[in-house]
Amino acid sequence: MTDTVVNVQQLTRHFGNLVAVSDVSFQIERAAIFGLLGPNGSGKSTIIRMLLGILQPTGGSASVLGYDVRYDSELIKRHTGYMSQQFSLYTDLTVLENLQFYGRIYGLSRARIAERCDFVIQLAGLHSRVDQLAGTLSGGWKQRLALACALIHEPEILFLDEPTAGIDPVARRQLWDLLFQLAAQGVTLLVTTHYMDEAERCTDVGYIHLSKLLVCGKPGQLKQLPSVTPAGVRRYELRVANPATYLTELRSLEAVRDATLFGETIHLMVADTCPPADLLARVRAHGAAAEIHSISPSLEDVFVALTATAERSAAAATTHPAPTPSAPAPLVAETPSPTPLEPDDHSSPHTHSPATPPAAAATLPARQPQRIGRTTDGLAAILIKEFLHIRRQRLTLFFILVVPVMQTIIFGYAIDTQVEHIPLVVFDQDGRAEGRRLVDAFVTTRRFKFQNRVYDRESFHRALTSGRARVGLCIPPDYSDHLLRGEQVAVQVLIDGSDSQVATTALNTAKLLGIQLSIQLAKPRGEAAQFAPSRDPSGAPGIPIDVRTRLLYNPDLESAHFFVPGLIGIILQLVTLFLTSFAIVRERELGTLEQLFVTPVGRTGLMLGKLIPYAIVGFLELLLVITVMVLVFDVPIHGSIPLLLSLSMLFMLCSLGLGLLVSTLAQTQVEGLQFAFIIMLPSVLLSGFVFPRAQMPLPIYLITYGIPATYFIEILRGIVLRGADFVDLLPWVTGLGVCGMTVLVLSVSRFRKQVS
Repeated sequence: MTDTVVNVQQLTRHFGNLVAVSDVSFQIERAAIFGLLGPNGSGKSTIIRMLLGILQPTGGSASVLGYDVRYDSELIKRHTGYMSQQFSLYTDLTVLENLQFYGRIYGLSRARIAERCDFVIQLAGLHSRVDQLAGTLSGGWKQRLALACALIHEPEILFLDEPTAGIDPVARRQLWDLLFQLAAQGVTLLVTTHYMDEAERCTDVGYIHLSKLLVCGKPGQLKQLPSVTPAGVRRYELRVANPATYLTELRSLEAVRDATLFGETIHLMVADTCPPADLLARVRAHGAAAEIHSISPSLEDVFVALTATAERSAAAATTHPAPTPSAPAPLVAETPSPTPLEPDDHSSPHTHSPATPPAAAATLPARQPQRIGRTTDGLAAILIKEFLHIRRQRLTLFFILVVPVMQTIIFGYAIDTQVEHIPLVVFDQDGRAEGRRLVDAFVTTRRFKFQNRVYDRESFHRALTSGRARVGLCIPPDYSDHLLRGEQVAVQVLIDGSDSQVATTALNTAKLLGIQLSIQLAKPRGEAAQFAPSRDPSGAPGIPIDVRTRLLYNPDLESAHFFVPGLIGIILQLVTLFLTSFAIVRERELGTLEQLFVTPVGRTGLMLGKLIPYAIVGFLELLLVITVMVLVFDVPIHGSIPLLLSLSMLFMLCSLGLGLLVSTLAQTQVEGLQFAFIIMLPSVLLSGFVFPRAQMPLPIYLITYGIPATYFIEILRGIVLRGADFVDLLPWVTGLGVCGMTVLVLSVSRFRKQVS
């Protein structure tokens, strides 16, 4: 009874209209070395990804070690190792750090990690390289390291996607010696390759072309296929000096079916009607010494013949399409796909018996995905790795610690602009016609917008500290009485000075309005009688209405007091958004993210491991920029510092979620930069950082509520400048919380441990 560890039946994968893999079926037995060959784009890597569970099949079925690839992918990842086509380990970690990282990912104990590291270092011969950065290794050493990382958890099956691509022949041979040693220890290997000499070393070989598996069997059996050396032809090897000189002439002969250079010889496929002596005589007629003898076909001959037959069949089907059959027709008539073969005398003891695929695609089993392990698995490993990255990335550290300080200083000094249109809260203690006329006069100027009317002093001050109103008009209870008696009456106007632009406009408008109203009242009285229209409390002539303005929070109207707190929010979002999105997109670009997908690291563990280090860095950045704000720009913090820090963490969580969302949308760092710019531009222009939101057209004003920076800038200015408490900021905290939750839900729902 055979021990089948991989069973593939009519496996199919579509990418839109592109068929990457079509009805592929084969089996692999334990300790076999199964070589999957085919040209680029034939579907080899796609098959491996489906077997590892990081790419969902479109049709058919497959199992690895008895686990279904659709539903038990996390179980498969615990028992398999993967070595990708491109070097996908962390180039800024050392050899030992990479090994330790993958040991943690697979949940090995500290003692077991040390034991396994020693073993795989010994196996791969990495003793002299343990402290060398992986990025500085040569191609052969990189492949040794990749193999060692794939073996760290003692997998039962190794998936090797073109493991020897781009390395020298000596390194190739050494790597294959390691593979033979692993196979002897009972490890099953699935290897994709372009090299025919490597295919000869496999116990079993499958050849895939144009998404279909043309043939599958042992190398010795494949060479005996009738389609490789058809009846009526023979294969010869002609040895002659300068063989390229005679190649064109030999190909022109009618009896020669094929002629190919093979080192210093020419391999010929010749009809039986042409004796080899005739070929030898034609070459010797040029005065060259030559010899010829019969040969058996090589695997290269096998795949060239099968490819030519498949291409002819595809061309014929395109020119003369046949009726759609009930089951897929084989591409090679003599060898149905895949072709079952009888064992030959020279085959490996590992037998290979692919099952005949059923006529129709298998019905998907009605099962639910099996959840194995905790979703936080691998969190510690990801955390340690990310901190190692941060420590070694000098440009990142410069971006984190130096650039924000420069931005704070430059923008804090440079930005200085003026705006208008101000929310007005009214505390009318008079409640009569004269008081209402005064309120109407403020609103009529179009500089003020009536926001609310309050009826107690606590609500009046709360409206200002919360930021709902920028100007407060307080009318005394005896306002009308003083005017009727011709006495001067004081009206208090409290102005939020935290926004120097708004405060300047409010201050000038309120003073001018007081003068205009006084003139209106004084003129008719002055015409009717020759006396002063009103007198101040000391009895001296004065204007009827004394508008007494008072600037709160920023009495000197310094622009830095307004812009610098808002700048903290912009810089904080900039740092966390760019660092998070670029870190993940960079890993996707380098292939290291896909390497993580084939490990049992949980999705939550992967995301938190990515986000927490940058959250900590962002918090340190917050402390640094706040220190610059207080010490360099003399902006005091009037509110609660613990409240400021806790709400800043809420905003950072939202910004990190935005970075994660960008990483799910962008495939390259250039795309990540574009997405991040799209997010940052509205945050700068529409959040109220520079331009007052109240002045914006209604559609744009409504859009500003969807920008997290809008809420955080209001929170910053409220706590730093106005001393606002949690109750004052509750609407802004609620809005920020809703934005953060929405962003995180979108990010998490889009983040998958699969390739697209």
